[in-house]
Amino acid sequence: MTGGIAAYKCCTIVSRLAQAGARVTVAMTESATRFVTPLTFQALSAQPVYTSAWDHIESHDPQHVSLARGADLALVAPATMDCLAKLATGRTDDVVTLILSAIDRTRTPVLLAPSMNDAMWSQPSTQRNVRQLVEDGFFIVGPGQGWQACRTVGMGRMCEPEEILDAAQALLKRPRKERR
Repeated sequence: MTGGIAAYKCCTIVSRLAQAGARVTVAMTESATRFVTPLTFQALSAQPVYTSAWDHIESHDPQHVSLARGADLALVAPATMDCLAKLATGRTDDVVTLILSAIDRTRTPVLLAPSMNDAMWSQPSTQRNVRQLVEDGFFIVGPGQGWQACRTVGMGRMCEPEEILDAAQALLKRPRKERR
């Protein structure tokens, strides 16, 4: 999870996944922790929450490699303009982008749920980054149009949890060789 106001919707996503029996591991950028606390996601997932690339887990592999190898699907919600730019250019300066850099996208799909205001979404750089990410094998759900935290209505609103969960489920149903 990255830092955007739509982070509150992730509480519903994590809760529904946990209720469905999924093992959910949450990683959060420092900015994300300003919107919803790690404790909230620890309670909803019953799993540790990763907020730093420097935390250690019980494994011989580096933390980000272990977390990447154990994933059936990675979901980034909200995927901010900054996150999309980092992923498109290979920057890994936070725990979320570091984990994503270690995922083999031919085996593990990565679903991005963009969230930003309409001016940010329409920027040529954002559109270029989204095209690059799709070309690199990432999947995108949304964004949608609607009321935004900046008190405007426009394109860039993160999809509702149900739409994100439907997209995740559809990716998981695909045979591994078709997930790319």
